[in-house]
Amino acid sequence: MKKIVFTLAAVMAFTFSFAKSDKADKRFDMSCNIYRLSEVLELDENQMDAVETIHDNFSKEMQSLAALKGPQLRFRIHQTVRKDAEQMRQVLNDKQLRSYMRIVMTTLRNRQL
Repeated sequence: MKKIVFTLAAVMAFTFSFAKSDKADKRFDMSCNIYRLSEVLELDENQMDAVETIHDNFSKEMQSLAALKGPQLRFRIHQTVRKDAEQMRQVLNDKQLRSYMRIVMTTLRNRQL
């Protein structure tokens, strides 16, 4: 009986820790539908290719930050967003950049990052 209880407790602990790590990984998933983003930002074809490449790099960098915690995490997120904004500034006009940054910042706020 004791073995069953301990086994059950171990299985539940493993399940909860696994579910928690999945949730943390989803918070850092910044991938999006590029076609929809291009409609919102009114991108032309050249801009769409460049934005897709830049945003893919941004998503990969954000995924790599999932293991960090505390002030180091906030600092690295700030650096990553700033780098993304600088790269997007080269591709987008002012109106498009403001819309893009509004989308990114709202996403980060909604995911509590």
